[in-house]
Amino acid sequence: MAGKKKGAVNSKKKTIDGITFASGLEAYCYGKLKESGYDFTYEGKTFELLPGSKYEGVYYKSVPKSKAMQSYQAKKVHPLKYTPDFFSSKHKFVIETKGFVPSQHTFPIRWKLFLHHLNENGMGDYQLFLPRNQEQVNAVIQILNQS
Repeated sequence: MAGKKKGAVNSKKKTIDGITFASGLEAYCYGKLKESGYDFTYEGKTFELLPGSKYEGVYYKSVPKSKAMQSYQAKKVHPLKYTPDFFSSKHKFVIETKGFVPSQHTFPIRWKLFLHHLNENGMGDYQLFLPRNQEQVNAVIQILNQS
């Protein structure tokens, strides 16, 4: 299967205005939003999608560099959180720039939980965007400008 992406995505980091972006697409989106005069934050708002808890039972899992499994009892489970790339409460939008998403990535389930969270918290009127390339970022800006 020549040409198929495997393993981790190695995006090139880019720094603009002292902010280091995880990818060129994030940097491009930042530049377009800034150029258009929108009030927004980059990775500035985190949503708790599921609260943390404590599993009272026992579970077993493998540990790095060992063939054996280790038991865990009364283990703390961290909350499940999501931080979108770009967020604006003033203009009511969320932009998550996604190029290639590996098949084992957690993003699809996290996104579905995020949509549920927005509905449950009175934020169903936000515009949500998932651009995958610069052309789609340009389309996002066009849509926002028409709002």
